[in-house]
Amino acid sequence: MNNEIRMAITGDSFITQRLPRDDESLLTIRDLLMRADVRFTNFETTVHNFDAYPSAASGGTWAASRPSILKDLRWLNFNLLACANNHSLDWSHNGLLQTIHYLSEEDWIFAGIGNNLSDAGQPRYLETKKGRVALISATATFENWHRAGEQRPDVIGRPGVNPLGHRAIHYVPDAWMHVLKQIDQQTDIDAKANLDLAEGFKSKKSDSFNVGGAEFRLGKPGTSTLMDNKDAERIGRSIREASRQADIVLVSVHSHEMKGMDKEQPAEFIRQFARFCIDQGAQAMIGHGPHVLRGIELYKGCPIFYSLGDFIFQNDTVERQPAEFYDIYHLDSGNTPADGFDARSDHGRKGLAANPKVYESVIATMTLRNGRVEEIQLTPINMGFDKPRSGKGRPYLASSSDGRRIIERIKKLSEPFGTKISIREGIGCVSIKENQLS
Repeated sequence: MNNEIRMAITGDSFITQRLPRDDESLLTIRDLLMRADVRFTNFETTVHNFDAYPSAASGGTWAASRPSILKDLRWLNFNLLACANNHSLDWSHNGLLQTIHYLSEEDWIFAGIGNNLSDAGQPRYLETKKGRVALISATATFENWHRAGEQRPDVIGRPGVNPLGHRAIHYVPDAWMHVLKQIDQQTDIDAKANLDLAEGFKSKKSDSFNVGGAEFRLGKPGTSTLMDNKDAERIGRSIREASRQADIVLVSVHSHEMKGMDKEQPAEFIRQFARFCIDQGAQAMIGHGPHVLRGIELYKGCPIFYSLGDFIFQNDTVERQPAEFYDIYHLDSGNTPADGFDARSDHGRKGLAANPKVYESVIATMTLRNGRVEEIQLTPINMGFDKPRSGKGRPYLASSSDGRRIIERIKKLSEPFGTKISIREGIGCVSIKENQLS
């Protein structure tokens, strides 16, 4: 491969409306992206003309966009999309299949969703004059029925996402465990599970106790999360395959899971999985999902972006929503999407719409030489938190004061991982060499 390759990496593109191509702010972002050979974003919506059946539940909003928005992402110069996320099946399997159809029709390189598990987990390859880049996309945030299904000789696979499962173990002292067992004995909270145990359909773990679908063990109070080893090993095989077929391997992971109640801190299993990906041969792991920035870790000289936040966030301008959306807010068929979005945010006073951190992020530009990341530049962006709904969610370069605050935040979030970030002319800078020497 060519000695040097540049990659522009962004977080979630929750794009639901067309972009004005004469907007000077967007043109500046477009030019910035174009300087890179690889331009990545997480595509957090479905694509159809609202002729797909909505699911009974969604990832929050029933994310949907007209096929024309793909032209705007192309205009912005993106050439690599991750598609596995908690919104992938907001409009059921038909919505997913339509999304795959429109992406394929416009010749996008995308990963993470497919007609079956093999298809969803397959590495996808971007050819550049400076080298071949592989992308593997997975999501840790999903309903169980979102999982793509294995293909069998006698049964077709199931369309869905490339899943990364996980489990939580809750540690409690002996007195609390005694209370949990009393609850289990005196209520029907786990009646079916206990019957399955009694009839031999399941085996009981000797070192844990399950109640209400949660696993408890004796120990110092706290919760530990672990990645699903079967899913991880399957994804690991894809990484190892890609590392033999491409010059650079990127792994994208969508995860809302957090440590405790702090959205800015990744869940323990995500840290476990990120390092696993690097060990398998990935040059970087790109995280997104919580709609806020998280820290950056350097592991074996490879960057782990625990969350790059949002890049486009048009969450409150989806054209249509199903009946279930209105039911949540006690509205009916006489109400409109705007009524629902107003009710959800209490007119901008709660939820994501009221959190300015959701509308502040960075574009990470990685410079790789001989297949290894040498430097990362973090360009701060804003998405118009104070703007009206019609203009909110589109990216533009942050002002000097806002930009410094954004970089200082990601700098502070990265400190627990031992990553040092300097600020030069308003840009965050991560030198792999300097970090390794410190």
